[in-house]
Amino acid sequence: MTPNQVTLARVGTAFTVIMLFTLAGDVFWADFVAVLLIVAAIALDGLDGYIARTRNMATPLGAQLDILGDRVVENLFFTFFAVSGLISLWVPVVFFVRGTLTDFLRGLAARAGRTGFGRNSMLETRWGRSLVASRASRAAYAVLKCTCFCYLGVLHSLPHWPAAWLSLSLQRWGRQAGQVLVAATVIFCLVRAVPVLWEGQRYLTALEKRPARMAATQASP
Repeated sequence: MTPNQVTLARVGTAFTVIMLFTLAGDVFWADFVAVLLIVAAIALDGLDGYIARTRNMATPLGAQLDILGDRVVENLFFTFFAVSGLISLWVPVVFFVRGTLTDFLRGLAARAGRTGFGRNSMLETRWGRSLVASRASRAAYAVLKCTCFCYLGVLHSLPHWPAAWLSLSLQRWGRQAGQVLVAATVIFCLVRAVPVLWEGQRYLTALEKRPARMAATQASP
């Protein structure tokens, strides 16, 4: 199995989670399986990178597909939980805008030959690499997202639990704890975007200067 196939499997798993949550109705086992698949979708995010590194299969296309897979999974889950009323609609909006900005800058960097999270990354500062590309940061972010999505999935399934009295008592305090967890995920997401936005300015500046250089070249005899 190639890293790109793992990425596609991760996206397919995320869509399966939403399908189970929405199409299975109030079936408890479907909600339980959906929560387990959330864990699988997040775990596959690390597997594609592991395969790419250990089998020397890392490519610029694979790096872009990996980022695209992250965006699809994040926006899909947060949008579903927002529509379900568990979180504010602003949460998926923040993730969408953040992802659009960072991916735009990463696209400009890719045109300059800077892709991925390794030595060829667009991040040149030590603090930027540590905050975004280090294994510790990426692992912590993956664990936080997995915990957040699983927790929201459990909250979504509480009304379908066999013990109705237990689910009602958990819902009273569970939503507040869920909001704290979502807020922590959003903050961590925005903090990790700072190095990309900061170091991506050079590629935006280079893009602005390019037409001027082209005009000067065309005007010269």
